[in-house]
Amino acid sequence: MYLNYFGLKDNPFSIAPNPDYLYMSPRHREALAHLTFGLKESGGFVMLTGEVGTGKTTVSRKLLQELPESTQVAMILNPTLSAMELLATICDELDIEYKQQESSLKYYTDKILSKLTQNHQAGMNTVLIIDEAQHLMPEVLEQLRLLTNLETNREKLLKVVLIGQPELQQLLKRNELRQLAQRITARYHLLPLTAPEVKEYVAHRLQVANGSRNIFTHPTLQAVHRISGGIPRVINLLCDRALTLTASKQMLAVKPHIFLAAASQILGEDVVAQRQSRAWVFGVVALFVVSLVVGFVSGSGYGA
Repeated sequence: MYLNYFGLKDNPFSIAPNPDYLYMSPRHREALAHLTFGLKESGGFVMLTGEVGTGKTTVSRKLLQELPESTQVAMILNPTLSAMELLATICDELDIEYKQQESSLKYYTDKILSKLTQNHQAGMNTVLIIDEAQHLMPEVLEQLRLLTNLETNREKLLKVVLIGQPELQQLLKRNELRQLAQRITARYHLLPLTAPEVKEYVAHRLQVANGSRNIFTHPTLQAVHRISGGIPRVINLLCDRALTLTASKQMLAVKPHIFLAAASQILGEDVVAQRQSRAWVFGVVALFVVSLVVGFVSGSGYGA
């Protein structure tokens, strides 16, 4: 391990969801604001999408922390369920007692609706959070929509947060789900981190682990963004391996060639070479565009 070598108290790039290492980039804060706003609106659904590893779970955990204490939350992490199984799971999450031998869609639905009414009368909000929601079957989503039919004159008694990969957006475009799609009051698609955000992300995690942000050189951080694509989970995997290689070579800082070697071990040499060449092409195109603009300005006399 490299912890003692770099004077770290903990692994700064573990992929375990340790709240101590929570980093809310401007994009994550904007996503959180959208979800929070949506839950305050009268509609029944809010939605957060993003590619694998972009930090959707980070946002959802922060959302849980910021919900009022007068909120009962049901969390579903495995949505590959039938409509009946989903309703039974919601009952379990909301501490609703039921008899399995009497199981039916109507039985579970009545139990849940009764609980929602009780919570409302007690001044409690009820929120259902579904992760990996792109795996939900259309008939299950329709059952969720029916659950949100219970409402007062001002708001729905059940708010549903759908968290999933971009396929969720396509799923909700299906004709049979148009009524549900119309009830989504807030949507946000979480994009990967920018180059400056990657720099701050790495520095933040090192700082929490009592490490120096100078462990990764500036050129190395540029490579981190280029190879990882700005996806936090990938950044963690690559930086962890890079620190291991750097310590094994008894170097004081992670240099670009060490990081690229680590990335090749994790992603494969072909993937790293492809992302390196793509960045080179983008750089050439950018320089070409800049030269054209400068030439145009100079030739037009605007620079005088």
